[in-house]
Order: sequence, then structure tokens, then C-alpha cells
Amino acid sequence: MAKRKKYTQEFRDSAVKLITEQGYQITEAARNLGINAIMLGRWKREFEVGVDGRPDSTNGKAFQAELTRLRKENHRLKMEREILKKAAAFFANESGCAIK
Repeated sequence: MAKRKKYTQEFRDSAVKLITEQGYQITEAARNLGINAIMLGRWKREFEVGVDGRPDSTNGKAFQAELTRLRKENHRLKMEREILKKAAAFFANESGCAIK
């Protein structure tokens, strides 16, 4: 019979953060880490549930709020980048340079 592999709490937390903060799918993150997707899903549920077995609303809501804030910021930064690209192309055309 094979021994069960033990993972540190730090490893578990970082694996769950791949899903919750960086937007990876459970199966993708599990494959990249070399662990079972079911186990990673269980770690995620345990992370979302408080010590007493009830959902820890502060964890879920805080992460959801942070994710929403970061998505808005990401959208804003992409728009700013596009504006800067267009401005650079505009000024390059005026000076006779070609930038794509």
C-alpha cells in the first residue's frame, strides 16, 4: 500500500491562491502542480469554510471584492495602454516614423 503524500499548509495555501487570485481552473492548477484535482478542490472548499465548518463569509467576500477591484483596474490599464499606443502611432506618423 502506498503512503499518502503530506503537503505543507504553505503549499496548500499557494495552490488555492492560484485558483482564487490568479484565475486558474482547478484542473489546470492541479495538473501544473502535479496533484489530484479533487484534492485541490477539497483544499479550496476547506479554505473557504471557516474553522467551525460554516462558510467564512469574510474570506469569500474579501477575495471576491479584491478580484472585482483587480479586474476593473486591469480593464482600465488595458484601455490606457491602447490610448498610449494610438498616441505613439499618431506622433510617429507626424514625424515620419512607422510604428506598429
